[in-house]
Amino acid sequence: MRPVDNSRFYVRLPLLLAVTLAGGVFIGATMFGGRSSSSVAKGYLKFKEILTLIDRDYVDTVSTEDLVDYSIEKMLEKLDPHTTYIPARDIDMARTQLESDFDGIGIEFNIFKDTVYVIAPFNGGPAETAGLRAGDKIVSVNGQALVGPDLENGSVFGKLRGPRGTKVRVGVVRRGSGEAQEFSITRNRIPQYSIDASYMVDNNTGYIKVNRFASNTYDEFKKALAQLKRQGMQQLVLDLRGNPGGYMDRATNMVDEFLAGDKLIVYTDGKEARFDQKIKAFQPGVFEKGPVVVLIDEGSASASEIVAGALQDNDRALIVGRRSFGKGLVQAPIPLDDGSELRLTISRYYTPSGRSIQKPYVPDQKADYGKDVMKRYEHGEFFNADSIKFDQKLKYYTSKGRVVYGGGGIMPDYFVPMDTSSRTQYLDELLSANIIREYAFNYWAEHRRDLDKLNFTEFRTKFQVSEQMMKELVAMADLSGIKMRQDEFARSKDYIRTQVKALLAKSIWQSSKQGYNNEYYQIVYQRDPIYQRALELFAKASELENGKLSTYNGK
Repeated sequence: MRPVDNSRFYVRLPLLLAVTLAGGVFIGATMFGGRSSSSVAKGYLKFKEILTLIDRDYVDTVSTEDLVDYSIEKMLEKLDPHTTYIPARDIDMARTQLESDFDGIGIEFNIFKDTVYVIAPFNGGPAETAGLRAGDKIVSVNGQALVGPDLENGSVFGKLRGPRGTKVRVGVVRRGSGEAQEFSITRNRIPQYSIDASYMVDNNTGYIKVNRFASNTYDEFKKALAQLKRQGMQQLVLDLRGNPGGYMDRATNMVDEFLAGDKLIVYTDGKEARFDQKIKAFQPGVFEKGPVVVLIDEGSASASEIVAGALQDNDRALIVGRRSFGKGLVQAPIPLDDGSELRLTISRYYTPSGRSIQKPYVPDQKADYGKDVMKRYEHGEFFNADSIKFDQKLKYYTSKGRVVYGGGGIMPDYFVPMDTSSRTQYLDELLSANIIREYAFNYWAEHRRDLDKLNFTEFRTKFQVSEQMMKELVAMADLSGIKMRQDEFARSKDYIRTQVKALLAKSIWQSSKQGYNNEYYQIVYQRDPIYQRALELFAKASELENGKLSTYNGK
């Protein structure tokens, strides 16, 4: 299962920090020993004494395990925003972001108004085979209710996931029916892919979208890159937007595919020398020659920033989009005896020019840190590059002398403002209630025979989302209590049309191998300003690669 918030990014901003914590940048934890100072020993004895007194003498019965977990979490708040403790009950969900596969029923879901909605069943997965559809409300699991204000992703994971071969009974209410149906689903192994799309934009231009840096990411990426080269790729768009990070070595291996020689990729600096690393390119890469444009935004964090920073500092790629998240701290995952895990910050990382991209933080003010991206939106940074003020003390230079800045994310060479022209409350409500996805899925199911006759070129150029289809979607929303407001509908109409067409394409060609959603993205990106701007900049990227310095001022 994969939890999904299907709203646009501006609605998801508060979740970004939590996702980044789950991703992080990891190095091996085998270097940790049992050494402790006298102050640590005294602190341990004091904590043990208090916990013992509470357990023995406190007037009410309490869970000492819960008290310990709470104490650890409050203690870590005094450190940096990315050091975190994961209780044993949450460890499976936390590790899902970095797994290549998992055992489950295979659905994307969203919690909306105290209810679990099926966003989409995985193609060919157990849930789809059993008959679950987009828009279904899951109201019970094995006879136990799955609704209410306390519902959260962790509880849904815990009930739906389980060893392959085991069965789970899922109670579902389908839109238009007030009665629950029960489906018996046999869990199986569900693959998770790091590459959302890999295709040729034209005869020369390749495109790859990477959604995270998990255990299988580098192998997937290298395979996708090689396939595009065989198709004639001479220049590449690498899309890291919304990528929260993951394993450091997968990121550095990816960079090595673009760099010739032994150029520096990243280095780390910790309290002790054992946490220091200097990582350089060391092997022949698949794409060491040819213009590269990398796409980033405020959702690109951690390992994504290592890739963007290394390619920018080595003057190997042009960076396009908006300023990245700004996470420059390295965590080591340390398993604890009870099955829980401490992800401890043990060093900072630096791009080849020497800059730290970690944005400022104040210990014990994690809530404010988490609101940073929202604050960027509020003070206009998403719309105007001039809103970004650089600290002149943190000025650095790329290998060929271009100016870059540290202290808060990777600033793109070419800034592209966020497009909110379609943003309305009506659209937000449609997205939150999954109306657009569900309508597209139902339309595909009803017209599948005719749609399947089209090839993608015919579909992209000839198929139109008609006025009648739009009326049907509005009617579906109305039945769900979402009333159409004419002025807002008019603003959002083109966006809604594009989404319906893209989601239809995803359903028609969902049997695509390796988890790619190429058809979906090729339609969505017809309205994507960052993507379109990137395609215009390959001449500049070629100049950069060939050492012909131009003025890249972020505009």
